[in-house]
Amino acid sequence: MLKALRSGIVACTLAATLSFNAQAGVAKDLPYPSGNLTADQIIDQVYFVNHFYAFNNYAITEQQRDITVLVIKGEGKTPTTNTLERYLNNAYAADDAVKAQDLAIFRSGKLKGTGMLITDYQDDAKSQSYMIWLPALRKIRRFAQPAHDDAWGGSDFTFGDVSLRKPFHETHELLGKETFNDCLGFIAFADDEHTRYTKDLPKSGSCDHKGKEVYKVKSTTKFENWWYDYRVSYIDSKTFADYRSEYYKGGEMIKVIDRDWVPLGKSDDPRAVGWGYWYGKTLATGNQTWAVIPANVNTVDADYKNDWWSESTLRRIKR
Repeated sequence: MLKALRSGIVACTLAATLSFNAQAGVAKDLPYPSGNLTADQIIDQVYFVNHFYAFNNYAITEQQRDITVLVIKGEGKTPTTNTLERYLNNAYAADDAVKAQDLAIFRSGKLKGTGMLITDYQDDAKSQSYMIWLPALRKIRRFAQPAHDDAWGGSDFTFGDVSLRKPFHETHELLGKETFNDCLGFIAFADDEHTRYTKDLPKSGSCDHKGKEVYKVKSTTKFENWWYDYRVSYIDSKTFADYRSEYYKGGEMIKVIDRDWVPLGKSDDPRAVGWGYWYGKTLATGNQTWAVIPANVNTVDADYKNDWWSESTLRRIKR
């Protein structure tokens, strides 16, 4: 069970071989930029957006019957689904050892009743810590930070894609600005493939970002003999939301990840956006992953008890 859970840790979040200890991380109070930006400055802003530093906390909750659905579909196989809630807390002072905490709770699927608490630290040289609530054992287990290239719960995302990759793990080159002229990817289900959780998912990919101005940035990995050589990202020039990342190996595109971003009603900062969905596809296998977040479950700057991000919350999760 522990082996299966370690593989399934991924569905929540989302040991490098090189040392980047001298590099600084992205500050939670990173100001909104102006003027001409370098590739490094753009990627710092992307990191800020993806970690929701515009908010004290960000959550994808359950509202009546609406909940986040994670779908994994192998080529020619029946899709599998998990549903989950997530609670991210960024409200830690700069002099606190903790930078952020991320709590995920699975409500259905193979991981039903499982909870995971991830702690990220101000010191970028320090690994994240993982606490997992195992409902069958009624116990908490602690795990080391996974490797960047570990598959995220059998999905098409890696832990690096979801949470571990930081700007200094790559070198960045600005390829220019252009207009994003595509709709985002999605999983198209056959009629006999639907479950209670997939039948109400969107029937097409989001086209909301078509026509927007984006930065095109090439990011080359610093890891040796890595699963990709570089990736090309298409980044909104106003919100710094990354709509698409294309991964290349040996000059061939091998994977694509699309992200549908939605505004969350904080007008004083254009970067105050959240996820509508993530979509990923591995081109060699045709495998696809789709995490869909209903608009009404996105919650920001809510009131939580001081001990919400703690072992006690994990122990209270019901099977």
